[in-house]
Amino acid sequence: MSVHAKRTAFQGASRPPREPLPGAGDLVSATEVAYPAPHHYHEGVGAPELESALAERPAAASLAVKVRLPFCRHACRFCASQCVPSHDSRQAEPYLSRLDREMVLARRRLSGLPPVSRLHWGGGTPAFLALDQMSDLFDRLDARLGLSAARDRDFSIELDPREADMLTLRHLQALGFNRLSLGVQELDSRVQQAINRIQPRALTEALVDEADRLGFRELTLSLMLGLPFQTPQGLADTLEQVLGMAPARIRLHRYDHRPERHLAQRAIHRDWLPDAATRRRLLTEARAHLDAAGYVHIGLGLFARRDDRLAQARASGNLGHGPLGFTQGPAGDLLGLGMGAHSRIGELWVRNADTLAGYEGALDASRLPTACGIRLTPDQQHHQATLEALLCSRSIDPATLSTGADLEALGTEGLVDLSGGRMALTAEGHWQLPRILETLARPPGP
Repeated sequence: MSVHAKRTAFQGASRPPREPLPGAGDLVSATEVAYPAPHHYHEGVGAPELESALAERPAAASLAVKVRLPFCRHACRFCASQCVPSHDSRQAEPYLSRLDREMVLARRRLSGLPPVSRLHWGGGTPAFLALDQMSDLFDRLDARLGLSAARDRDFSIELDPREADMLTLRHLQALGFNRLSLGVQELDSRVQQAINRIQPRALTEALVDEADRLGFRELTLSLMLGLPFQTPQGLADTLEQVLGMAPARIRLHRYDHRPERHLAQRAIHRDWLPDAATRRRLLTEARAHLDAAGYVHIGLGLFARRDDRLAQARASGNLGHGPLGFTQGPAGDLLGLGMGAHSRIGELWVRNADTLAGYEGALDASRLPTACGIRLTPDQQHHQATLEALLCSRSIDPATLSTGADLEALGTEGLVDLSGGRMALTAEGHWQLPRILETLARPPGP
């Protein structure tokens, strides 16, 4: 392919983003608006609570499954994920055995389960696994939980193009995967060198072509804004090349420089990073290109072509959102498998141990590796539902909010429209959702 190229105040709302970008809006991440947020989880909720929740689920209720494969061969300097560095796929064998044990323990608690029609593999990078390991894991998931073979199944996987090739895609397609997400980040060579991710355009383009030939239903390409040495012109060039590949979806992430928390980021000097004015221009540049190309902003930095299922779901009012992101229709329950994986079963939200030793130790003792969690109260459930409404329908009934919420201030800032008896997000408001949540969580000033 040639290229031209949450009836109460918002209790415990997530903290607003660092260094917001006024005027052009900020790039909101799912983590920043997540509810419950990580700091709401506590050790008083663990494996027994998850076991009870699984046992109490209706036998006919669907269950999505996410498998976390934390291994990664490359040390990208921008990385904020909890990964396990390794160069040998054989080192994943003990982890895969523990995953199988986790599936068995979870399945024992379920009174019934229809075929799993929504499956996601993330990481790390799942392509770290050898092809036979992928097959074995897929077969174990099918044997333990039962995977759907229906045409409308939604089996997705995240791939690092540097770890995948044509054989990888053909193997994944044969297994039953029909959606791909490829990380691009940036195509500017100077930026790639600074973040230690050398990824030529031709490498990504070849995989995009092969995915299209194999009939993968949807392809997402991910870009990152605010990287070292990134410029508006360099990003414009990258966007032109990415748009030329015509992916169904494009996701924008924002680089958040926190070297005190993420060891890999310590190799990035702060003075390499774009200043606030440049970051505003980066986001403006990206939005302009995507708007001009006809992509619809679904939310949280995700754009989709107008013929994409999520764009159509948004237009018809059928958009949902959950731990797996935006969905067509209600998100439903999620069972997360693997180190640091999150699960949502009804009002129960839990997270697995986020270290390899903690995860493996629990399973070796024949316990589910749940480390912490929270069971939402009715008020908290209402809050969570309000957040989902803001994300999906972009409007709510102000009467459901606390009378202390200073909605007029949000309207003055151009972030919400208060006409027609509704509080609707403006286009700018959708980019500054943490700012809105912060205002809704506190009473107005004197």
